[in-house]
Amino acid sequence: MIKSFSSKRFRNIGVLTIASVYFLILVGGIVRSTGSGMGCPDWPKCFGMWVPPTTLEELPDNYLEVYQAKRIAKNKRIGSMLESLGFTQVAKDIFDHPSQYIETAFNPTKTWIEYINRLVGVTIGILIFLTVVFAWPYKKNDPKIFWAAVASFLLVGFQGWLGSLVVSTNLLPEMVTVHMALSLVLVALLIYSVVRAKREQIYQEPVTPQAWVLPLLWIGLLLTFVQIILGTQVREEVDVIAYNMDGLGREGWIGQLGSSFYVHRSLSILFVLLNIALAYKVKELGNRSLTKLVNWVLITIGLEILVGIVLAYFALPAFAQPLHLVIGTAIFGLQFLLLMQYFYAQKSFKRFTGTVA
Repeated sequence: MIKSFSSKRFRNIGVLTIASVYFLILVGGIVRSTGSGMGCPDWPKCFGMWVPPTTLEELPDNYLEVYQAKRIAKNKRIGSMLESLGFTQVAKDIFDHPSQYIETAFNPTKTWIEYINRLVGVTIGILIFLTVVFAWPYKKNDPKIFWAAVASFLLVGFQGWLGSLVVSTNLLPEMVTVHMALSLVLVALLIYSVVRAKREQIYQEPVTPQAWVLPLLWIGLLLTFVQIILGTQVREEVDVIAYNMDGLGREGWIGQLGSSFYVHRSLSILFVLLNIALAYKVKELGNRSLTKLVNWVLITIGLEILVGIVLAYFALPAFAQPLHLVIGTAIFGLQFLLLMQYFYAQKSFKRFTGTVA
């Protein structure tokens, strides 16, 4: 058995890390909504400096050409690697994308917004490393917790590398989408580790397994994942429209969106109905913890709908865009937490009644 102090310390650092990941997602949303994604044209440094410049005078006169040439050279190396791995189309997309040869002019505000985003990412890397350290006592008694923590640490490292490709490819949509999807996987890994570490507490409040609860939980989680990815693609379309229109005429941007927007909007109806049905089934279980969690799921869905209405009817205001993203990922996290707690609660019931070994 793990000592209570070690267990509590691991859970505390895990919860702090999860909160930090959500903060990073919020900051990343602000980066996108302010158009600061290319505020630093290189990685991990920013304009070749560990502390970014604040004035144009700190940069060489030909800085646009210099960093464009560096990006293209790096992308050629990336393209060759992808082709050797069989991803020929992805390699082709990198160089066919219209923004490939466009370099963003220096803007100190956007540079520092992007740099702060990177600093938050580094902080999360440190926190996840501490999560692995504090998970060490579980290596022998419950290795799944330890290896989930290790997997989250490796994933953060991969995300950092992928972030460099996002910058190098000038925010190539496919790269941005994969980056977002892996952020959700990271959240799930961390939640799994923390909940598994406290499953003995969950066992104290067992529930009788009910038909359709577990399938509904998985379907709801998958649908949320799909909706977030679709929303990321809609966000990418908005960026292209904003660039083509020089940021003007926001009231007409939604009318120019493609099928992703309409699929995303239509699925939201199914999304709401599914979660209402899920809440009804969960509340039938009579478990206070699960009821509280599913109520929070419904509250965050209500907030997400409200922000979505603001986006749709008030010309996509910049402040609402990162909120829409972070609330959506909060729904995903709450749903996964609900799934994990239900899994262990009904597992406890099965063991108590002797229906499983």
